[in-house]
Amino acid sequence: MSKLNLTFACWNYDRTRALMDGTVKVDGIDLNYLNLPVEETFFRMARFREFDISEMSLSSYCVTLSKPERPFVALPIFPSRFFRHSCIYVNANSGIREPKDLIGKRIASPEYQMTAPVWIRGILSDHYNVPVDAQPYLYGGEEEVGRIEKMKLALPPNIQVSPIAPHQTLSQMLYDGELDALYTARMPSSFLKGDGKVKRLFEDYPEVERRYYRETGIFPIMHTVVMRREVYEANRWIAQSLTKAFIEAQRHTYEDLKDTAALKAMLPWLSAYVDETQREFGDDWWPYGLEKNIKTLDTFTRYHHEQGLSPRKLDVQELFAPESLEAFKI
Repeated sequence: MSKLNLTFACWNYDRTRALMDGTVKVDGIDLNYLNLPVEETFFRMARFREFDISEMSLSSYCVTLSKPERPFVALPIFPSRFFRHSCIYVNANSGIREPKDLIGKRIASPEYQMTAPVWIRGILSDHYNVPVDAQPYLYGGEEEVGRIEKMKLALPPNIQVSPIAPHQTLSQMLYDGELDALYTARMPSSFLKGDGKVKRLFEDYPEVERRYYRETGIFPIMHTVVMRREVYEANRWIAQSLTKAFIEAQRHTYEDLKDTAALKAMLPWLSAYVDETQREFGDDWWPYGLEKNIKTLDTFTRYHHEQGLSPRKLDVQELFAPESLEAFKI
């Protein structure tokens, strides 16, 4: 019997590489893995639905759930997680020294609905008393002109969002002082210049992020994996097949990181980093599935609603294909 041929767009992650190189097979599926940067994958899937399966911004996916057609169905697989305290960049002359100084400033993100800024705004509100609607927001290309919101947003009146000028980029605006702060996933080139004109708000971010995790138990989820709804509805068995394969591919990475015969990543003290991570997070420090991620997902869906991106707070159960949430037992 022939297998189902499906395209899968995703970046080249260690936890998915076994799917890309064919080490892990997907039951009943020939997977055509397209190794694409996240911005390209998200744009092409959100705008044109080009792929059968793809990595997708968790926020973008949640936005689609309020659309009448609900074009995607997700799996509880999270290829990207990231603590985002390190991703608040400020102009050194802006007068921003601590989070409360952000109130009323000129703040931007490449897109308002991006997952990283959703987490940043939510964390600043919950933990530093910086209201989400304390100022308007700008959006636009970080390094290239012409970036737009991938998805049409219907925001409440208290959330004001507007584009930068067509000739501007956020990185340069931050450097020149036309912006006070930038919430972004990619490190801006104006920070990488290293001349001190652009700084991180939390310069001691590793300790700040460790403290946040110890207080909350949250390791923020950035991306999930989605299937086009028509592909899923025609072959509902693929949800379980894919989930099993992603879990198996991740298991290979856990084993690679613990192998001391030779280092499989170019980090001199890789074993020490793994030991430290296990002490902090436990053995499964990058958990897939719903059960271990309920608090993280519940917090994110609350932020999404509070920031005007969801008309109601989404229930975490409704995010995922039901076939991906249970497995047989012997």
